[in-house]
Amino acid sequence: MGSSISVVIHTYNNEAIIRDCLESVKDFDEIVICDMYSTDKTLEIAQEYGCKIVMHENIGWADPARNFAISQASNEWVLVVDSDEAIPDALRLWLYDFTESANGYSAVKIPRLNNFWGKFMEMQYPDYVTRFFKKSDIFWPPKVHSHPEIKRGDVFTIPKENKNLAMLHYTSEYVRDFVNIINKYTDFEVEKMDAKGKKVNIPFAFFQSIWLIFEKFIFKKGYKDGTHGFVLCCCWGAYKFLAHVKYWEYKKNLKERK
Repeated sequence: MGSSISVVIHTYNNEAIIRDCLESVKDFDEIVICDMYSTDKTLEIAQEYGCKIVMHENIGWADPARNFAISQASNEWVLVVDSDEAIPDALRLWLYDFTESANGYSAVKIPRLNNFWGKFMEMQYPDYVTRFFKKSDIFWPPKVHSHPEIKRGDVFTIPKENKNLAMLHYTSEYVRDFVNIINKYTDFEVEKMDAKGKKVNIPFAFFQSIWLIFEKFIFKKGYKDGTHGFVLCCCWGAYKFLAHVKYWEYKKNLKERK
């Protein structure tokens, strides 16, 4: 067995899914829960697993609080896991072995299998994420959907052929869950477009969305996932179009207030 490993998980009202996540990481040395003041039974469940619990103000997103949560880990090696993810035991054992021979490496890119509508999607694999690292060698930018920046050392990439070492990501059990995700994150897209000073062109956005569906389904081989793949590609197209429509609405309301 190699060096000790801390698992860091962000939570907010995740009572429906957090137990499965904790079950998958319970054999690591430490579990740190960074909670944003849940009002359900999330923390009660975390206490059952002996988690170290730290609190952070609810800012709506996990990423801006990553550095704080990581700093609370007792061990140098840290594995960041989202509440809707799970760690296979084969990956856990591999990570411990890696820490014994990680000469020159400060982080690991881990492949991830995304489960949409009850099916693991081949079109998204390997969907690499840098979630395992030495905490003193990284910085996590406080932006939504950001990735850790490596300050020192190299990054090891687990070969995609080792699918048994992939993290499991349960994105949406039902289509309505994905629709809720689309609605939440397109609000953030409006902020990004406004910061970049983008111009609004709804007809162009519509054709971009149609092209995205075609590109994902044909060139990214979404067809291999059958109906699930087609529905997911359509959801991506809807995401792009809805973001532009929300941005158009935002600019329209700004103009009317002047």
